[in-house]
Amino acid sequence: MPGIFAAVNTCPVIGVPIHSKTLSGIDSLYSIVQMPSGIPVATVAINGAKNAAILATQIIGVANENIKNKVANFKAGMKDGVMKKDSRLQEVGYENY
Repeated sequence: MPGIFAAVNTCPVIGVPIHSKTLSGIDSLYSIVQMPSGIPVATVAINGAKNAAILATQIIGVANENIKNKVANFKAGMKDGVMKKDSRLQEVGYENY
């Protein structure tokens, strides 16, 4: 579906391949990334809707300083969360984490 939308519109399109029972989402991934020349579709990981949302927000942030700052704050919060998890992991070891 994202390819069809990209073919008939001029706005940026981000495709999110969805996991399927048959091919684990590889079929969805291929259908999005193999668009013909002139029909670009940005693609994220299978079931990567969160990354699609962040990417879309970053695209909007190019022209909107407020949104850009919110994305920067969000990413800083993610970094802080990873650092806290790493600290805890170092403290208790992976077996007890």
